[in-house]
Amino acid sequence: MKKVLLLLILLISITANAQSILGKWKSINEETNKDESIIEMYQKDGKIYGKIIQLLDPKKKGANCLKCKGKNKNKPVEGMVIVNGLKKERNEWSGGKVLDPKNGKEYKCYITLQDQNTMKLRGYIGFSLFGRTAYWHRVK
Repeated sequence: MKKVLLLLILLISITANAQSILGKWKSINEETNKDESIIEMYQKDGKIYGKIIQLLDPKKKGANCLKCKGKNKNKPVEGMVIVNGLKKERNEWSGGKVLDPKNGKEYKCYITLQDQNTMKLRGYIGFSLFGRTAYWHRVK
């Protein structure tokens, strides 16, 4: 009985981990199809955030967000929090915003997992019909 209970707890733990967006993810530039950055998704005060921890293009190392407004204006892109305040509802994380450092604009967003290692991030204005989708891949 103890072995069955232990196995059940282990399976629940693995399943819960597989359904998590926490951890490090690699973003891909949709235009060039090249690796762009590593984003760390983390939880704080019950909400999900994501910050760029590494720019993968050596030419962009040390870049500042020139088009950002407010507190991010002219701040380094590396270390910048770009996903803010998501909450999990069933199989989706939503209710927050994503910042695109390329154009300095913030968008409403939601995230879903396509599989354990692929995240779909949809940024949009108004309705999710009007937006852009990015796929990030889990860093192992």
